Amino acid sequence: MKFRELSIEGLIEVTPQLHGDPRGMFTEWYRFDRLAEVVGHPLRLAQANLSVSSRGVVRGIHFADVPRGQAKYVTCVRGAVLDVIVDLRVGSPTFGRWEGVRLDDVDRRAVYIPEGLGHGFCALSDDATLSYLCSETYNPTGEHSVHPLDPDLGIEWPADLPLLSARDEAAPSLADAIATGLLPDYEACKAFTASLDEQN
Repeated sequence: MKFRELSIEGLIEVTPQLHGDPRGMFTEWYRFDRLAEVVGHPLRLAQANLSVSSRGVVRGIHFADVPRGQAKYVTCVRGAVLDVIVDLRVGSPTFGRWEGVRLDDVDRRAVYIPEGLGHGFCALSDDATLSYLCSETYNPTGEHSVHPLDPDLGIEWPADLPLLSARDEAAPSLADAIATGLLPDYEACKAFTASLDEQN
């Protein structure tokens, strides 16, 4: 299992080792101990989600209030997606930057997304199926969205006509989210992460 830090602080791409033979394939797609060595603390497993999407569907950009936020460990168990992570932490050196990682059922990569970052994806195949391990349970009053097609984000979605949910269609722009104080604070996110590190 290989871990690679991406351009946004705290964001990690995980590439598992695949063991294949004529019978099929086996891999360890998540190891709490190995991830904890890289992140500085274990990922608390509070909820697991499964999402199935048709080709061209765009979901996101979603994020949760910090504290407590919601860290995620995401992999694609069927098909392929472009997984997109946006730094929404006001005051971060990479605020507003996005990074895309292809997740699919061939390389079996995963991404670790810490608290305070926004997350979304575009399905590159029909029945694209994502599995999420989450550090906190879903809190409807503490989860928010930024419009995925906002030109200020400039995300290059690989879909001619992205299909959005009604919720994502109604999401505020990045500018509106900043103006209304909706976004997480970089220093608050760092302090929260440091508190998790100190618990271990």
